[in-house]
Amino acid sequence: MTALNANPHANAAAAAAATREPAAVAVTGVGLVTAAGVGVKHTWHQVTNATTPQGVRRPDSLQDLPCDFMYTIDDGDLDVDAVLGVASHRLMDRFAQLAVVAAREAVADAGLGPDVWDSARVAVVVGSAHGGLTFYDEQHRVLTERGPRRVSPRMAPLTVVNGAAGSIARDLGTRGPSLAVATACSSGTDAIGTALQLLRAGACDIAVAGGAESMASRAVFAGTCNAKALSTRTTDPAAACRPFDVDRDGFVVGEGAGILVLERAEHARARGAKARATVRGYGAATSSEASSPVAPSEAGIELALRAALTDADVAPRDVGHVNAHGTSTVMNDLVEAAVLHRVLGEGPLVTSTKSMTGHTLGAAGGIEAVFTVLALEEQLVPATVNLRTQDPRVPVEVVAETARPARLDCAVSTSLGFGGHNSVLVLARD
Repeated sequence: MTALNANPHANAAAAAAATREPAAVAVTGVGLVTAAGVGVKHTWHQVTNATTPQGVRRPDSLQDLPCDFMYTIDDGDLDVDAVLGVASHRLMDRFAQLAVVAAREAVADAGLGPDVWDSARVAVVVGSAHGGLTFYDEQHRVLTERGPRRVSPRMAPLTVVNGAAGSIARDLGTRGPSLAVATACSSGTDAIGTALQLLRAGACDIAVAGGAESMASRAVFAGTCNAKALSTRTTDPAAACRPFDVDRDGFVVGEGAGILVLERAEHARARGAKARATVRGYGAATSSEASSPVAPSEAGIELALRAALTDADVAPRDVGHVNAHGTSTVMNDLVEAAVLHRVLGEGPLVTSTKSMTGHTLGAAGGIEAVFTVLALEEQLVPATVNLRTQDPRVPVEVVAETARPARLDCAVSTSLGFGGHNSVLVLARD
C-alpha cells in the first residue's frame, strides 16, 4: 500500500489509462491467395457462388497415403516467378511467397506504400503453424538421397516460422516490429490479435497482419491421417470437406495466405483512407484441461469467445455472423457449435469457409478474418458447401447450399489450434 500511495499522480495516470477506451482499429486493406482463388475479388466470388471446392489435387508426395489429396493453388492462377521474380525461389519458401503476394494486394488495397507511410511505424505480424515445411521436405530428400554436403545452406533461413513476416517486411521495406506467431491453427488469428495490441499500445500506426501456410509434407500428412484427423474420402475428394455435416470424416488440408492491413482509425482518417471494417476485440485462451493436444475443449473456446466479446464491448445478441473454425472433424464441430450456441444463442448465422479453401492451418485465421470483413461489407454470409444433412447434434444455424443475405453489424471469427490454443476476433461494420 505504501508503494501505491508513494506517487499519487502516477497512480491516477495508471487508473485513467486502465479505464480509457482502447484506440479504434480499422481494416483498410485485404489480400487473399487460396485454393478457391487468387486475389480477394476472385476468391470471394468463388466462395459465395461456387457449389464445390476448387483446386482439389493429389501431390506426388502424398501418393499411396490413405489421405492423398489436398486443396492447392493452381499454377495457372498464380505464377509465383512472374509475380515475385525467379529469385524468390532462392529467398523464400512457398508459404512466404504466398504471404508476400497476399500482403502486396492488401497494401495496394489500403493505398499504402513507401511514399505514404513512415516505414518505422509499420509492423508486420504473420502466423504459421509449420513455416517452411516445403523447403524442409525438399532438403530432407536431398540429405537422404545425396548426402549432407548437398543440403542447401539456405536450409535454416528458409524453413523458420518467421520466414513470411521477414519476407513481407523486406518486400515492403518496413522497419517496425516484424513478428511471427506460431500457435498451430490459431496462428493467423493470434497474429491479428497481436497486431491489434501493438496498435492500441501505440507501438505502430499500421500493421500488416495475417497468416500463411503451404504444407504437403508426407510425414506430417501420414501422422495426421493416423490421428484420424484427415478425411479419407479419396474417391470423392471434392466432397470431402463437409463441416457440420452428419457424414463428415475429417478435414482436408489447404494452402494459402490471408493478410489484412490494420491502422489506428485516426491515422486512417488523417490520410483519407476508407475503413472496410473495424477490429473491435480479441480473446485468446488455452484448453489446458483437454485430454490430448488435438482434443478441443468447450471451456477453452468459451473463455476465448467471452474474452473477445468483453474486449470489444459487444453483447452476444449483437453478433449476427460467425465464421467458425469448422474443420469437418466430428469432435471439433460438436464442441465448437455447443459453445457458440451457449454463448451467442440461436441468432448468428454460422458458416465454415474451410469447405471451400480446405483447412489452411496457420493461415486459416487470416483468410477467415478477410472473409468476415467481406461478409460485413457485402452483408452476405457464404454457404458451407458439401453440407447436405446438418448433424442434429449441432445446435446452431449453419448456412448451407447458397450464400445468404443478412443484416450484419458485428461478426466473429474463431480459430482453434492443436495444443489447446483458442482465439477469437470480433469485427464490426464500419
